[in-house]
Amino acid sequence: MTETPATPETPEAALDTGALAHWLDDQGIAPGEPVEVSYITGGTSNDIFGVRRGGRRMVLRKPPRKVPPGRNETMLREFRVLKALNGTDVPHPEAIAVCDDTSVLGSTFYLMDHVDGWSPMNTDGWVEPFVSDLSLRPGLAYQLVEGIARLGNVDWRAQGLEGFGRPDGFHDRQVDRWLSHLATFRFREIPGLDSAATWLRAHRPGHWAPGIIHGDYQFANVMFRHGAPARLAALVDFEMSTVGDPLLDLGWVLMGWPDADEDRTRKGYVDYTGMPDRADLIEHYAKVSGKDVGEIDYYVILARFKMAIVLEGGYARHVKGEGGNPKMAYYGDAVLDTAAKAAELAATTRL
Repeated sequence: MTETPATPETPEAALDTGALAHWLDDQGIAPGEPVEVSYITGGTSNDIFGVRRGGRRMVLRKPPRKVPPGRNETMLREFRVLKALNGTDVPHPEAIAVCDDTSVLGSTFYLMDHVDGWSPMNTDGWVEPFVSDLSLRPGLAYQLVEGIARLGNVDWRAQGLEGFGRPDGFHDRQVDRWLSHLATFRFREIPGLDSAATWLRAHRPGHWAPGIIHGDYQFANVMFRHGAPARLAALVDFEMSTVGDPLLDLGWVLMGWPDADEDRTRKGYVDYTGMPDRADLIEHYAKVSGKDVGEIDYYVILARFKMAIVLEGGYARHVKGEGGNPKMAYYGDAVLDTAAKAAELAATTRL
């Protein structure tokens, strides 16, 4: 990731290094050594900083300066997941320490180990050798789904995540929960959403095993190690994580994944040219996870249903003039397309 010095000229990157140093001393993290802070990224979601002290490289994650409601609590949930993953076979940044005393930096924050790798979101897509050698690209996709296959198999109770989510009745709640959320800002009709909701209510999975869900799993939220072959370095951004049905993460990956007969150069923020088809990804996930993927269409429909509502929330804020991200202007058509595809798959699947 690209790091830039945190200076007074970049107020979004301002960090009280003196207060941070005192807190690090109290935590026994290279006490007394100088603290160097650099700005990695941030915005309306969270701010991320690189921290160096005593030869150790770390990453600090915190809400923006104007802390949105509930975001401090979200920081604690994220750290709890990362800590639970320490010692497992899931690639992730090792959890170091968390601070819930908002007087230190103005919000809750946590520290994790620095990961040496790259993200498609910070490199304008793929990097070499995955740009010029298309034969290497399938590895990126298989590593992507392997990450959630391993995540969903973690013994979440043994790792201290009892009470982290509410797996009982998970699928019973999904449709009503998201429709209730939509009702808080709904301002237009979204064709296909109601028919998808009706189908989802009637086709809830009968048998599934609870596990950790990332919640927003895609290329944007993973890092790869440098060079070939493709190797997953870390799953990141556990802001939406919970304990529920892990197959929803696979549905999230697949909901917009193009097949070979579709245009693969203009699907989101990455070029899918050379990538495997959905069936290949499903097969690899099943092989690594050992899970039954026979009802995967349900999870793709649920993912599209949920995504349409999430994006509509951003678009509603934009329409009302409350959205800070200019990209929200493009959500309007994306919502309609996603809801239509959810309804289309519901009408054609053999489940």
